[in-house]
Amino acid sequence: MKNVLINPVLNKEFKLRFRSFRTFLGILTYLIAIGIVVIGYMLLETSMGGGSQFIRPSQSRVMFMVLAYLQLGLILFITPGLTSGVISGERERQTLNILLTTAQSSTSIIFSKLFSSISYLLLLLAASLPFYSLVFLFGGVSPTTIMKVMGFYLYTIFVFGSFGLLFSTLIRRTIVSMISTFGVTLFLSGGAAFLYLISTSYYHAANIQKPMVLPYIFAAFNPPIVFSGLFDISIKEAFKDQTGISFPLIWSYFIIYTILALLALLVSIKKLRPNMNPKKG
Repeated sequence: MKNVLINPVLNKEFKLRFRSFRTFLGILTYLIAIGIVVIGYMLLETSMGGGSQFIRPSQSRVMFMVLAYLQLGLILFITPGLTSGVISGERERQTLNILLTTAQSSTSIIFSKLFSSISYLLLLLAASLPFYSLVFLFGGVSPTTIMKVMGFYLYTIFVFGSFGLLFSTLIRRTIVSMISTFGVTLFLSGGAAFLYLISTSYYHAANIQKPMVLPYIFAAFNPPIVFSGLFDISIKEAFKDQTGISFPLIWSYFIIYTILALLALLVSIKKLRPNMNPKKG
């Protein structure tokens, strides 16, 4: 395991990624975007909120939810761009064959590429933590909720990073790999929510009795819907009453995406190296 996490490939990826000026420019842009939203919300609440000159805990909670969903959206948008070209890019630069001749195993190469890519997102999350200190300043959100949100971020980054790595391994061209990864991400984050609404409407229109299995499945595939259950237990209870299924939605989310992520990594490892078996005949 040590050779998988600490190896020349990972060291090279860290140096190339974090010594680039574009890396720090991306962090600056990311923090400016979040800062504009947070400061803008505070100004709206204090200057145009009916004369109130301070942020109440209820307003701080809304600010936290806006910030959390904004970061989730940025994670879902940035992750495919970071991981969908890590292998196909090596192939286009004609350096993949050289990489495969080293002593590093396929597992080591795949995990090195994955960790070096998602480490940038982890740096973005760490850099945005001071904005969450404003939530503690005004109250309204417990530290446990923030820890749950951060854990959800880390897990989602790992999952969708695995998907990007899979397409980068299977598809030769980076642009096609990136489009495919963005397409899957868009479907899971938006299309699944649309299917959830459609299936829920169908269940009600057809007067089908609970449990509402199909809407539950679509919701379990959708990160924003699952994410909403982290903020308030009443949201989880309302979803439970609506579908008639008592099994926690977030556990279904973890089970489904853990299986999919592990399959994506396994296929990436298997497909990284060409078939070296000699041809018969």
